[in-house]
Amino acid sequence: MITSKQKKYLRGLSHKLQPIFQVGKAGVNENMTTQISEALEKRELIKVSILQNCFEDNSEVAQAIVGKTDSELVQLIGNTIILYKESKNNKQIDLP
Repeated sequence: MITSKQKKYLRGLSHKLQPIFQVGKAGVNENMTTQISEALEKRELIKVSILQNCFEDNSEVAQAIVGKTDSELVQLIGNTIILYKESKNNKQIDLP
């Protein structure tokens, strides 16, 4: 569990990031969560974009991804989800 101070720090780091995954009308599936897990292991901090044609609620999509990838939800703002998961082999971000 990350603290609010750590979330604030991670939000600051995420400003320069572009979303690398998009959730569309198919919703969250097994293949997508596998790829997100791999990206989190490599990068630790990623953005996921939710497209307008996604029929699920944004918070439900975020919780589904967090639950299946064992990551931390840093922020859900509009149609963008910011996720963090500490890497086991490729640690890059030192949390305050």
